[in-house]
Amino acid sequence: VPELEKATVRIRQPERVRGIIQALREQGVAKLQVISDFDMTLSRFGCNGRRCPTSHNILDTSRVISEDGKKKLQDLLHYYYPIEIDPNRTLEEKCPLMVEWWTKAHELLVQQKIHKGDIAQIVRESEAMLRYRHGMWDGFKEFFDQLHKNNVPLFIFSAGVGDILEEIIRQANVFYSNVNVVSNYMDFNDDGVLTHFKGPLIHTYNKNNTVLQGTGYFQQLSTRTSIILLGDSMGDLTMADGVPSVENILKIGFLNDKVEERRGKYLDSYDIVLESDETLDVVNGILRYILTE
Repeated sequence: VPELEKATVRIRQPERVRGIIQALREQGVAKLQVISDFDMTLSRFGCNGRRCPTSHNILDTSRVISEDGKKKLQDLLHYYYPIEIDPNRTLEEKCPLMVEWWTKAHELLVQQKIHKGDIAQIVRESEAMLRYRHGMWDGFKEFFDQLHKNNVPLFIFSAGVGDILEEIIRQANVFYSNVNVVSNYMDFNDDGVLTHFKGPLIHTYNKNNTVLQGTGYFQQLSTRTSIILLGDSMGDLTMADGVPSVENILKIGFLNDKVEERRGKYLDSYDIVLESDETLDVVNGILRYILTE
């Protein structure tokens, strides 16, 4: 896989990683599934020197939110985001605070009486971008196309807003039948006005079995024992916990932010770490290698 030679790639145990990639290829396409985070993993972290928005940001900063609402949502971000990424706090400390953040943010959004009919336009007007190579729009397209063509299930597990991220994928023309999303979805009344968010609440650090109970998604795919996991945070590492019997798993982490101070942790946890890499080149290269007869 020539892409693994890119300057953005860091691997603590190259031999082990080569072994996993080899095993994924030998097990064959019928056993493969991809489990991925969405915000800042399939979507870009930055573009033209600016931060790209997450699915929550897209909503928070859109024209359907009042100035007062925007300010309150911004204040929540400034207070809770440093806690979310603080390497010195334990998960036990972070979890209740994340629930608090998401709950407050969702309550603020509900107060804004958002219309279902506005969502497509909100996304169109936003700066959301899926990952691609500079000047080429083929990065995410190749990723979604390869998986679809080979009938490889893609499970997107997101603490973002499901309605928004689905719309991003739809507008990019890659919302294929093999794509399944578990996220925070809005509930609208008969007039199409947002009344609440459907449960269970998914935040950065509970992306595991606890919020999948009742979906039975991974049980239906019990033969898919080869996994490629894509994430950009420590919380994403548990996304495959619901898979009944994992034989091979390759964990690829996008280290987008505070690279120096977080590098060690990421290298300990992810098999492959991509530092400040806005493309899906490495992922696509690995998929090409695995899926090519």
